[in-house]
Amino acid sequence: MQQSVISVVIPAYNEEKTIGEVISSTNSAMENLRIPFEIIVVDDGSTDNTRRIATRYKATVLSNGKNQGKGYALKKGFQHAQGDIIVTIDADGAHRPNEIPHLINPLFNGVDIVAGSRFLGPGKDSTSRLNQFGNFVFNFVIMTLTGKYITDSQTGFRAFKKEVLQKLNLESVGYEIETEITVKGLKNGFVFQEKPISCEKRKHSISKLKILPDGIKIFKTIFRANFA
Repeated sequence: MQQSVISVVIPAYNEEKTIGEVISSTNSAMENLRIPFEIIVVDDGSTDNTRRIATRYKATVLSNGKNQGKGYALKKGFQHAQGDIIVTIDADGAHRPNEIPHLINPLFNGVDIVAGSRFLGPGKDSTSRLNQFGNFVFNFVIMTLTGKYITDSQTGFRAFKKEVLQKLNLESVGYEIETEITVKGLKNGFVFQEKPISCEKRKHSISKLKILPDGIKIFKTIFRANFA
């Protein structure tokens, strides 16, 4: 039986101060697993040196040319991924690549989608109170519609089986893609599991998430994905 290949997809937009360390740490974590892997960085039209720095490391670097959105960048990475398992991790240094094994192990034991939850682990304090409240509201709406309780519907640190990801028919181009993955995964009967993760506060940049406009998009996505 052929050994699984793991593809780690890293969407990046103006993260020149952290992208190098994220790629390097991800390489180290994956090499320790002794499983074939690839790292795909999708530069989403950065105006700083993100793309140039990323090319110095062991990774395939793709470019959107201009800023298209996190969802657009992730889907581009998914299209190029060769792995049976796909991991997504943010480029801002908030996540710890050495926790990737905790996310992928359940996939070998009947789970289809694994989401790293900041609120099951020590990562809760890494987000602002406003973002925590927003996440709580989104989680409550998702529970009301799907009947299933999720603690962190907005996490960007996840692992999936590629065959499952292909069946979700993702449409989102912005931050709402994480919500779409969560809701469609729950509604379509895939085995969804959360695992606790650590999460660090941003040290070098501010979040690109725009609370009001992106929040509205997330709400719309919840309902659209639920009734799709």
